Amino acid sequence: MSLLCRVCGNALGHSIFSGRLCGDTADYFDCLVCGYVQTQPPTWLDRAYAHPINRSDTGVMVRNRANCRIVLATLALLGRRRERVLDCAGGYGILVRMLRDRGVDARWSDRYCENLLARGFEHDGHPAGLVTAFEAFEHFTDPVGEMSAMFAQAPNLLISTEIVPHPAPPLDQWWYYGVEHGQHIGFFRRQTLKVLADRFGKRLVTDGRSHHLFTQEAVSPTAWRTTRLISRLLPRLYSIGLKSKVWPDFQAASRLP
Repeated sequence: MSLLCRVCGNALGHSIFSGRLCGDTADYFDCLVCGYVQTQPPTWLDRAYAHPINRSDTGVMVRNRANCRIVLATLALLGRRRERVLDCAGGYGILVRMLRDRGVDARWSDRYCENLLARGFEHDGHPAGLVTAFEAFEHFTDPVGEMSAMFAQAPNLLISTEIVPHPAPPLDQWWYYGVEHGQHIGFFRRQTLKVLADRFGKRLVTDGRSHHLFTQEAVSPTAWRTTRLISRLLPRLYSIGLKSKVWPDFQAASRLP
């Protein structure tokens, strides 16, 4: 029986290559319809997530600092700076804490990782203006289902995941396969992201490399690129007028038993 693409549901052909992930042999497939490169259904994830934040993720702090600026810029562009942000796959809570420090009502959610830095600010089911999922989509066994759950929380979704080149490079020639930890099981191209955007009736705005916005707003790629550039040059600009939550969060935490 042919395997089906986990994004578009079309039949996959022969594997393009195979490799070892957490002791298992994994075949990789390149969907000819939507361009999604994916492993066979994974059987190794319990071993891969023995340590949710893998030791090779040396860029975790640099990435979160950059993502904080990008979230603030995106909220400004969408006109939603004072609305809630839900950070899915929030890891240790680094980004949530950074955003709250800048005055954003950010909330944490992660099924694998312990919330160390944003305890007390877990997702409580209330709707948000923006969902973020940084370095998460390449982990999902069901990208469509995960995306559906995110859009149930907010009309706008900002993600990061590296675009896989075409043709897909061999396992030893692209670092993002993550063979050393086995957590990355699906890789996107622009056409894959467009298929997902169309499925949910959203507009796709992407930098063509790693950051991708799915939105209901009429946001142009030029406006998003310009706003993000400004946030890099003037990193405090888009938090002007927002009041840091450091002190009220301290007061709230102090009242907890």
